[in-house]
Amino acid sequence: MKDEIDPNLIEAPYPLQAHLGMEMTAWSEGFSKVELPVSDFIGNRQGLPHGGIHATLLDSAMGYAGCYTGIPGQMRLALTLSMTVNFVGQAQGTRLIAEARKTGGGHKTFFAEGSCHDDLGNLLATATGVFRYRSTG
Repeated sequence: MKDEIDPNLIEAPYPLQAHLGMEMTAWSEGFSKVELPVSDFIGNRQGLPHGGIHATLLDSAMGYAGCYTGIPGQMRLALTLSMTVNFVGQAQGTRLIAEARKTGGGHKTFFAEGSCHDDLGNLLATATGVFRYRSTG
């Protein structure tokens, strides 16, 4: 697991990623990390980052963790089949960070787990997911 990303592997952000301002900050075989600055527009009624934002970051990070190819321009895509999120803490920092690891799978599906914390180290949520590779044909 490298806490960096090869600039040759950076993909253009997908529409929701661009809209939110989510940035991939690490990506390697079986691992990914995405980050998002805390801003007012992601807040809930209490002024805290909405839990759906944590879930979105975790879903994205886990999906990327299983789709690394290491080959510039060669994308591997997956769809989320199932995801369980546990909300465990409250954000106090200025940045949300989700890290994920591929934990198993085969040719058609893979499993991943992730955690979301803030830049102060507070654990916000954990997740597990099942993903299906999208056929390219």
